[in-house]
Amino acid sequence: MNQHADRGVSSRAGLRGCVAWSFAVAMVVAVLGLPAQASAVPGARIVAEHVQRGGEIDLTVRSVSMRTAMSVKVLPAKGFSPAPTLYLLNGAAGGEGGSSWFDRTDIRSYFADRHVNVVVPMGGAASYFTDWQREDPTLGVQKWSTFLTKELPAAIDRRFNGNGRNAIAGISMAGTSVFQLSLHAPKLYQAIGSFSGCAQTSDALGQLVVRMVVEGRGGANTLNMWGPPSDPAWRANDPYVHVEAFRGKSIYVSNGSGAPGRYDTLQGPGIDGNGTKLFDQIAVGAVIETATAECTRNLQRRMQAAGVPATFHLYPGGTHAWPYWQDELHRAWPQFASALGA
Repeated sequence: MNQHADRGVSSRAGLRGCVAWSFAVAMVVAVLGLPAQASAVPGARIVAEHVQRGGEIDLTVRSVSMRTAMSVKVLPAKGFSPAPTLYLLNGAAGGEGGSSWFDRTDIRSYFADRHVNVVVPMGGAASYFTDWQREDPTLGVQKWSTFLTKELPAAIDRRFNGNGRNAIAGISMAGTSVFQLSLHAPKLYQAIGSFSGCAQTSDALGQLVVRMVVEGRGGANTLNMWGPPSDPAWRANDPYVHVEAFRGKSIYVSNGSGAPGRYDTLQGPGIDGNGTKLFDQIAVGAVIETATAECTRNLQRRMQAAGVPATFHLYPGGTHAWPYWQDELHRAWPQFASALGA
């Protein structure tokens, strides 16, 4: 703007320009049917695709908030009409080392003929898929909530003809994250699934669980995530505290008892006769599943007291292991499909 004698004229001209621009934007919104509210976060951009033999498409998605290219795997919906989207989040390993929905379950065949886009973001180990307050020396920039709720869905819908209806489900660590993401994007998901998660973060037990997950993988620091234990961010991200926010959504929550179950044998999926694997699944998986079962019962009591409808499946036997989560996804899908109109 001119800083000299014509400042008043320039100001009026600038004002007229702004009004004209706002009017033009409003007209485009009205004509194209775009959302009236514009996101302050620039969208993610798909920069590369690679079709795999299993039918899934590996995407490279450039994220502004994460400041890097993200890996996302997609099973496109069967058919050509607009389809809903199911987001599946991996656990504390972030899908690394063969610990992902594609590596450990039958989602390729199970969803092969279903009219739904299945999206599995890769990465996010020990991140809780949340926006961290500060860059972590171990994990780097972590803005997962922004990426998953404000950047990625629009890119997926454009590329895979999404109809704007979404469900999200996650295991273990992500069984907490799915609720937290819904808290931060209350209109994005019509259905939520939590398998063997601990949906409480702000009390002493919840904070201990979070620290064990985050700090147990390479030394990341929860101080960089939600600050010290007294920081309001811990409570703001606690699904247990905010159960009213989930009223009206289709919710499926499940957990095993922690006792060895039908898949905890030498012939179990992923064990393949390996005694060491079986020992780890029983010894470690039993402890974790017993702890998450307590969290799940707490959430069930809380939701029942608040009158928030939800499906809870607390099954006898079952450790913290993929074969049980595959079963639970199969059990949850009809409920999700109904909520999505799939």
